[in-house]
Amino acid sequence: MLKNIPKLIPPELMKYMMEMGHSDFMILTDANFPAQSCGQRVVRIDGVQTPELLEAVMEFFPLDNFVKDPVRLMSSRPEEPVPTVWETYREILQRHNEEAAFDDFHFLDRLSFYEEAKKAYVIVQTGDTTRYANILLQKGVC
Repeated sequence: MLKNIPKLIPPELMKYMMEMGHSDFMILTDANFPAQSCGQRVVRIDGVQTPELLEAVMEFFPLDNFVKDPVRLMSSRPEEPVPTVWETYREILQRHNEEAAFDDFHFLDRLSFYEEAKKAYVIVQTGDTTRYANILLQKGVC
């Protein structure tokens, strides 16, 4: 056992985060995301909501401050309301923005987000059923 690692981060995920290099990215997804068909490495954490996982991950995960958009979201359709989970993500990311890497979200349409997911180092699928709770995080350096 190690100290101070939240129990909701499984060992496999911590291992993958440690293996990732500068500019690699991971995606935290909701329960509806096609993780198995998109991902090379998939970690499932069914009993966790995406915001609580994001909060735990950001304790360890530096965002890439060499790029303009280290955080990307899957855009909702124009006729849909703005997902409230995005504001929660914003608050979490601003609290963990030591390197000033996070300025704002960059949005990708659904199919473009799926294409990016195929290049992700790891996809972490939660049990979250909130629509558009998918978030891509590009790793920086410590």
